[in-house]
Amino acid sequence: MEIFADYHTHTIYSHGKGTVLDNVAAASKIGLAEIAISDHGPSHMMGIGIKDIKVLDQIRQDCEAAMKVYPNVRVKLGVESNVTSILGDIDIPKEYQEKLDILQVGLHLMVKPESWFDGLKRTAFHYLKHLSPGLKRKSRLLNTEAIVNAVYKHDIDIVTHPGHRFDIDTKELARACAQRGTALEINTSHDNISLDLIELAANEGVKFVIGSDAHHPSRIGDFSKGVALAKAAGLTAEQIINARI
Repeated sequence: MEIFADYHTHTIYSHGKGTVLDNVAAASKIGLAEIAISDHGPSHMMGIGIKDIKVLDQIRQDCEAAMKVYPNVRVKLGVESNVTSILGDIDIPKEYQEKLDILQVGLHLMVKPESWFDGLKRTAFHYLKHLSPGLKRKSRLLNTEAIVNAVYKHDIDIVTHPGHRFDIDTKELARACAQRGTALEINTSHDNISLDLIELAANEGVKFVIGSDAHHPSRIGDFSKGVALAKAAGLTAEQIINARI
């Protein structure tokens, strides 16, 4: 199984360490055919996300310039958007979603919510979930509701690191993603997705993607852990959107 693309990479436009050109150079060096620049959406606070939505226009220009230097690598404009409400709102408006090559969405901490009441509710249950089984169940329910609503509400290509930090119902999310043609990420930077969860999701007919979540050019194409998990789960190249035999 060969992974020919890394669709989850960050740059200095959010809180990555390399430029768009640095990331593309790294992809070219290891023989990747495609790479996506998928910086964090603008609602990510503390300087983690892009400064504002118009930064995506500059990133597009950088992607096109990088392809002139490295014509062997197809560079896609992506974003790792944030879920900003339990109703499934995200921080990329429709007009900019249509400009993207890849729309990725994930649950994150330190995100400006659509409404402060909504955000406080989900955050409170998240941080208090260890106090009782009831609070833990409520947190899981709200997290699952938020990400599943986002999948149904938007044309999302990939849900990033499902279950990382936020407990979710993997089976329910996988069922929604299978219906909507959205892939679940096997993220090689985090240990949130286990063999059991991959098998559970695969049984719902969902597609997968293996992503490095690289925040430094040196980690682009670091797929070994994800490939090992995929093989252990019995996944074939046909079930992984960035894999080929």
